[in-house]
Amino acid sequence: MIVVSNRIPVAPGQEASFAERFRSRAGLVEGHNGFVRLEILKPTQVTMHGRVMGRSAYHVVLTYWKRAEDFVAWTDSEDFRTAHADRPPPEMFAGDNVFELHDIIQSAEPHSR
Repeated sequence: MIVVSNRIPVAPGQEASFAERFRSRAGLVEGHNGFVRLEILKPTQVTMHGRVMGRSAYHVVLTYWKRAEDFVAWTDSEDFRTAHADRPPPEMFAGDNVFELHDIIQSAEPHSR
């Protein structure tokens, strides 16, 4: 299994608009071969051991796929073009997104008690 990560630097003050774009997305990826799941992550801070930590500059879009070829097929599809046709305004972003693709080498679930 692979995970595709798009780390997106959302401009200050644009966070709610960015989140709304995903809440109202077309939902086309879910029907594609090899698609496993989608997660949209918002940066959040926490105080740990007296320090504020975790405030990332990036929102993260994760898609999980059975194989890299399945992801590539999605990016070549008409559904992909439709899902990405309504481009957001440039002022929504504080820079370029960072694309990453990773093989999952280990995954863990909670132990039963």
